[in-house]
Amino acid sequence: MTLKLGVPNKGRLNERTIELLTKAGLDLGEDIGRKLYVKIRNQDIEVMFVRAQDIPEFIAAGAIDAGITGLDELAESGHDLKNVLNLRFGYCHLAVAAPDESGITDVSQIKDGSRIATSFPNLTKRYFESLGKHVSVIVVTGAAEIMPYLGISDYIVDLVSTGSTLRMNRLREVGTIVESQAAVITSEQALSKYSAEIEELVDSIESVIVAEDKKYLMADIPKDRLVDVEKIIPGIGGPTVLEIAGDDRFVAVHAVIDTDKVFHTISELKKLGAKGILTTPIERLVE
Repeated sequence: MTLKLGVPNKGRLNERTIELLTKAGLDLGEDIGRKLYVKIRNQDIEVMFVRAQDIPEFIAAGAIDAGITGLDELAESGHDLKNVLNLRFGYCHLAVAAPDESGITDVSQIKDGSRIATSFPNLTKRYFESLGKHVSVIVVTGAAEIMPYLGISDYIVDLVSTGSTLRMNRLREVGTIVESQAAVITSEQALSKYSAEIEELVDSIESVIVAEDKKYLMADIPKDRLVDVEKIIPGIGGPTVLEIAGDDRFVAVHAVIDTDKVFHTISELKKLGAKGILTTPIERLVE
């Protein structure tokens, strides 16, 4: 049985998704930017390139078995699907924004009858209903930021990452509807059918994400400083210590360290008399 995986065909999530899948060992072949689907070589997986917003719908319908999309798209769909892995990229949040000139500083100040422009109508409706407010939701597919300026809406609901686009268009955030990032999602039905395959895929992708925050460090350490070295580079289960042929004064120490600790670690090792210090990237790491 072939596992069908949906991935964004373009947009903010596409490039990083392709990078993760490739590093995880999925051979997508060449010219993937022009293909609608790819059969992964030597694996029983087929990748479908579709719109990010369609992925929850396709999974719910059983057309595909799993997919990578934003949690905002999952929430908008309203389907009861499973988030099996947060991918730690594509961070953003769905926000309510008001024109600076409106004087609105909090969503509670928005009056009944106000017009809200958004490409997330379901989330927007549910959000304002939860606040007990009766608003008119205007569905747009382009840039929502221009709608108040054109007089089409009073406020907008849109995805925000840094907030710079809102500021450039003289808008301010007045409320947050949902936090989002990219994730691997699936359904109970697909899990019952492809549990092992989905778990293998998730584990492979997660091993890439974990490895990106790590470096493999190797160094020759004076034997009489080993106790001090273990305090500096504890590694995952302690550093690996190897004898060096023809040199009984030093031992080779190997360890996995956090990327953000490389500078400090190398500095401390040099103080202990270490030599031949080398760090290398790690492609995958299963903890």
